Amino acid sequence: MTGGAGFIGSAVVRHMVLEKQWTVSNVDCLTYSGNERSLDLVNGLAEYSFHRHDICDTGQMRALVFEFRPDIIMHLAAESHVDRSIDAPDVFMQTNIMGTYSLLASARAYFDQLPTERKTKFRFHHVSTDEVFGELHEGDPAFTETHRYRPNSPYSASKAASDHLVVAWHRTYGLPTVITNCSNNYGPYHFPEKLIPHMIVSALNGADLPVYGNGHQIRDWLFVEDHARALALVAERGKVGETYNIGGLAERRNIDVVCEICSILDELRPLPDGKSYKSQIVHVVDRPGHDYRYAMDINKIKSEIGWEPWENFETGLRKTVQWYLDNAHWWRAILDGSYRLQRVGAGV
Repeated sequence: MTGGAGFIGSAVVRHMVLEKQWTVSNVDCLTYSGNERSLDLVNGLAEYSFHRHDICDTGQMRALVFEFRPDIIMHLAAESHVDRSIDAPDVFMQTNIMGTYSLLASARAYFDQLPTERKTKFRFHHVSTDEVFGELHEGDPAFTETHRYRPNSPYSASKAASDHLVVAWHRTYGLPTVITNCSNNYGPYHFPEKLIPHMIVSALNGADLPVYGNGHQIRDWLFVEDHARALALVAERGKVGETYNIGGLAERRNIDVVCEICSILDELRPLPDGKSYKSQIVHVVDRPGHDYRYAMDINKIKSEIGWEPWENFETGLRKTVQWYLDNAHWWRAILDGSYRLQRVGAGV
């Protein structure tokens, strides 16, 4: 798999190795958000190996695929933060589009030489996002797998392009592919540039809690361990050439998410002065082109694969806040580097 040192990728690795006893070879170039400490539970196990390489190096990817001889290539490596894509779209085009092409070319060369019985087992599983579908408005039905692509940010445009490449390699070359599009993930080991971990870490550091615009943007929240379970099931049971939406059935306004985080912290780590963490909330200039709402229809994966989320948002968020309280060594090490909770993607 690729991107296994990232937030979602590391959750998938832990699930596959520790719970499913699969053998996993993880290829990750360890950009700023990749963190080998997120894999401490599997490092050293015979079923797991790590390989630091850039997926855009087609020659290296081809060599690794032929060395590993996998039954499944799960592709999670990507630049994923919308704000960063506004400031530096070129990195997103290179990694998300050309990196996916590199893997598809390598997978095709490997697949073409497999014996028939191995070909029937092989899958190229591409992990994507709900943002490729654009935005929804109040009252609109949730995204289905057939929803028209309307990406609105450099990030979502790069992921839409990579989705189209995967479809083209299936239709043109017969590569057995499957695509999953997920909603916003949250949970342990999340790099603190994203909304939920950013608010938790900022609150604990006594910093402002910056909410874009009025905070009324709506997201569907998916607990990362539920997502990891879904990805493993799709890899096993997904139908070749199909796409599956994965969501948490937990639509919330951003401002309500931030307030809920503050309420949990008020209970678990009250401030010495008795104030609520909500006093740290500040409203800042909105993100350029900020999508209003995302929501996922998960009827297809529920009926065909047998997956649905186990975690509801209230219990998942509490578990997440508690994890950050218990694992300050993990996120403080990040803040000791180049990232200081600063805003990116203001469009200036």
